Amino acid sequence: MAYRKVTADHSMPLHSRDLENEDLPATALELEWDMEKELEEPHFDQFQLDNTVHHHLGNSTQSTDLDMEPIQVSVSPQGRFERLQEDPDYVSHYTRQAPKSNHTNWFKVAKYFCVGSCLFIFGLLIGYYVRNTCRSDILPSNETTPGHPFISSDLYQNIIQEIRAKNIETRFRDFKQLSAKEEETSLARSLAERWTELGLTDVHLVNYTVLLSLPGSTPNTITDKDRGQCFLPNGQPCDTDTKPYHIDQLYSYAAYSAKGVLEAEVIDVQYGTLDDLIQAHAATNVANKIALLKLGHVPLLYKLSLLAEAGFGGVLPYVDPCDQPNDKHFLEKAFGITLNPGGDPSTPGYPGIDGIYHENQPNLTTLLVQPISASLAKQLLIAPGTGADVKCIPLAMPVTSAKRTITLHIESDIEYRTIHNVIGYLKGITNPDRYVLVGSHHDSWYDKNGGEWISGAAINTELIGSLVTQVRNGWQPDRTTVFCSWGGSAFGNIGSYEWAEEMREVLESNAVAYVSLYNPVRGNGSLHAIASPSLQQLAAEAINKRLSLNCTRRGKCSRPDVSSVQTQGDVDFFANQLGIPTMEFAYRETKTGEKQSFLSEALFPVDSSETLDPSFNVHETVAKLTAEALLLMVNEPVLPFSALDVVLDVQNKLRVDKFTSDQLLAFAGRLRESAQLFQSDEMRPANDPKERDTMHVRMLNDVLQDLEKNFIIPQAPLGFYRNILYALDERTPQFSVLKEAQDRGKPNHLNKTVNMVLNCINSAQKHIQTGLDLFENVPKRKN
Repeated sequence: MAYRKVTADHSMPLHSRDLENEDLPATALELEWDMEKELEEPHFDQFQLDNTVHHHLGNSTQSTDLDMEPIQVSVSPQGRFERLQEDPDYVSHYTRQAPKSNHTNWFKVAKYFCVGSCLFIFGLLIGYYVRNTCRSDILPSNETTPGHPFISSDLYQNIIQEIRAKNIETRFRDFKQLSAKEEETSLARSLAERWTELGLTDVHLVNYTVLLSLPGSTPNTITDKDRGQCFLPNGQPCDTDTKPYHIDQLYSYAAYSAKGVLEAEVIDVQYGTLDDLIQAHAATNVANKIALLKLGHVPLLYKLSLLAEAGFGGVLPYVDPCDQPNDKHFLEKAFGITLNPGGDPSTPGYPGIDGIYHENQPNLTTLLVQPISASLAKQLLIAPGTGADVKCIPLAMPVTSAKRTITLHIESDIEYRTIHNVIGYLKGITNPDRYVLVGSHHDSWYDKNGGEWISGAAINTELIGSLVTQVRNGWQPDRTTVFCSWGGSAFGNIGSYEWAEEMREVLESNAVAYVSLYNPVRGNGSLHAIASPSLQQLAAEAINKRLSLNCTRRGKCSRPDVSSVQTQGDVDFFANQLGIPTMEFAYRETKTGEKQSFLSEALFPVDSSETLDPSFNVHETVAKLTAEALLLMVNEPVLPFSALDVVLDVQNKLRVDKFTSDQLLAFAGRLRESAQLFQSDEMRPANDPKERDTMHVRMLNDVLQDLEKNFIIPQAPLGFYRNILYALDERTPQFSVLKEAQDRGKPNHLNKTVNMVLNCINSAQKHIQTGLDLFENVPKRKN
């Protein structure tokens, strides 16, 4: 890995100069030399030059009988990370005593003192005038954002103030009109044009040919053989005379499910956990039966793998009304789901570019899967109704209930299509090869329904407009910002997977972080942030700065809700496959005291975000939070990542697990020792402008941005992240893969999982220790 010395100015390249080697005017040198001679008069022992610009003179000599004060360079008042070149008010001061001499007279001293004083005052006037008239439009403000000294407060405020709810609303309505009349290809082109019009000059349209599983021409059906009734997925009776079918009925299906007809008994498996399946298996023979399955608790793909392993032939997923924030809102609605773990199923592991061989993958499971509404699930379970004033009772099949036999009929179409990604670059000036990615998407599960993506696209575009405006005013970020809009997200994050697979080598080396805008306004309830452990502190700080807005909306203040949990959307590949630190801010609708996980796997026909946030104040809050975090990641010389937080998270996960071995704890202890040494010996000196070296800062950042990559395991259960730093949900504090292995109760599987976790911890410790060794062996250089 190569390191180079870089300049730190945002607006123009500034190179540090050795003040000892500057060419000074001959007259000034002669005057200084004469004054040195004249000031050697014994009566001027304590004479000092005040309020002048001083330089460290390495060749000056000192008399042994003098009480010399040490020469000290003052630290910039703008904070520990401040680049010296950025502060126009920064001058280094020192005082020195004049050497004694017996060879001067009072007349010469007075003459040169007067001349020197006049020149000094005249120089101050000229310098003040030149500084205020010639450099005020170039240099950043001498006030900085508290806690983050490298972001000028003026720049910070300008960027944040440019983000307005009214602007986001305008962009929202623009995109909503586009989604109603344009296909995905035209939509991507229109989005690229909008970005270019805003001034983002380096915008690319990248396309891939991928395999999509689309709904058939007629809805799938569920027929109750005992009653002789046919139902659509939403619970309404089948009506062959109702044509054309509503789009919600057509798109209530499972993409990449097996196709066919299955007549079998319905088995209630609740949430499909291992305990649920053990009970179902003990009660009856489940071979080739149809499982009635609740979403939640663990990933759907993991549940389906267990059901297939148990021998089931079909699955009817649904959402229990007691798990929904608004019980009645979705009771009569079916939904769509995708069984694609990510990317183009026909080109697993490599991008679907021209010339690539495509495998034949019509389905990704042997199960016939059909999502249904809660109302239909209640009929199949013969569950009692619940009054409006009665506490919600979770759906379950009564113990004395008679067997129910149904016929499940599933059809879908497999088709190759071209999807498009929009990629735009805002180049950095100091580290242009370091990328901070910001991603939204521009497709929807329900054709011509923009409710799923427009909010993220509007916020992403507003960020572009705000940042580009400041670039036009002379500002340039240190690192490159990559703005992304993905296609094919609803079918399994296909666009982001394909692009990241194509760019994998570059991203593994150069990607700093990924900020997600996948679905930022899911409700108008509570603000929640999902961040990898190294970015949790940054997310919490950003929320705290905006806490006054939240207090206004909610009527009270609370601690920031930040966690490292698995989430839906295009962040998947970057966090799960590449180990890149990630962050996401979103408002969601959460029932008081409830934090049910993985319900977002159900793709309901949703109301527009405009209905959830008619004033667009929620949109504005998310946009400003994202902008604040983004500014720090693209501008801070030392990345605002916390290695120690990653290590503490690892230790906490192990300590709450009663089955954790002493060996795992010992490895985690060594990791913490290395992280603490790294924090004190390398992070703290990097905060000091007197000790900071550009090459060492670059090396330090490489250690920080690559730390989480050490926690990628070779293989994880289906639906689980390979990045073990992410928990399944807030209620699972230990390592999710360890808990799953313990629940399975298979010794070989558990031992293999323990070895993978131990190897991750050991790899992270070696990663930090190697960085420490490298810093120790590389000599410091002057800036």
